[in-house]
Amino acid sequence: MCSTKHKQKHRSSSAAYTVVDKASSAEEEDGDWRQEAINGGSLKLVDLDTGSNGWASPPGDLFSLRGSNYFTKKQKCPSGPWLLHPAGVDWLRSASKLDHVLSRADNRVMHALRKSQCEGSNTAKSFVLAVNLQVPGRDHHSAVFYFATDDPIPSGSLLYRFIHGDDAFRNQRFKIVNRIVKGPWIVKATVGNYSACLLGKALNCHYHSGPNYLEIDVDIGSSKVATAILRLALGCVTAVTIDMGFAVEAQEDEELPEKLFGAVRICQMEMSSATFVDTDTATNRPLIQTAHSNRVQASDLQDDDDDDDANINIEK
Repeated sequence: MCSTKHKQKHRSSSAAYTVVDKASSAEEEDGDWRQEAINGGSLKLVDLDTGSNGWASPPGDLFSLRGSNYFTKKQKCPSGPWLLHPAGVDWLRSASKLDHVLSRADNRVMHALRKSQCEGSNTAKSFVLAVNLQVPGRDHHSAVFYFATDDPIPSGSLLYRFIHGDDAFRNQRFKIVNRIVKGPWIVKATVGNYSACLLGKALNCHYHSGPNYLEIDVDIGSSKVATAILRLALGCVTAVTIDMGFAVEAQEDEELPEKLFGAVRICQMEMSSATFVDTDTATNRPLIQTAHSNRVQASDLQDDDDDDDANINIEK
């Protein structure tokens, strides 16, 4: 039997993150850098249920993943608490594809972490995992989701093996679970609800590792099907609210049950809210806020990739 008890409460408040148990005062102090990262994002934290043009943290129990008996009974269960804490979202625009954002000197999340470490806080073992969804078009866009922990990731765990594994292993395991919360029926029918996909097999994914981070750059333009679906969704983006959960897929009994390492809700986002990042100059150039006159429309998106389309397998 799968437990239906929600360990992560579905909250309507705009609290930055929810944890299973109350953290100690020391842990809360160490997490101040995450609060700074959350508050400084180009896409703002909003209310989970009523917010718009922003992001929120959906409870893990809203997602169904492979349960303890999946390989014998095909049973899925609520994921439960995320393995990592949310640490903010960026919606970025650039003249060329934005790769390896965590290596940039102007990346605000890594800046907040480095500043915390310089101030002597107990964040020496902090780790950041970022998912960078790269959106093709006349102007390139990136939706960057940051997740973090100040505690060591357990050695030998599936997440630890994913972080320290090779790209072949990562491509076989990196999974996204989509959930359309609000949107036109055509989007729900096309994107699907509660559908899971191995992004590493469906799209070109590039992995960038640092001493205290892993970044996954997901090239949506590497698939014509994915680009077409995205263009459809962005055509009515201000009416769409979507939950995205990220996990390392369990493929052996001992790896069950699956757990999300992070999840994010994008709430009726406006394309024009993107922050412009200059990719043509040194990486220490400050981020520049998009001017109101430089509005970007979904129709600006173009598929410039002539490569054969990737095979997108959906797990229901």
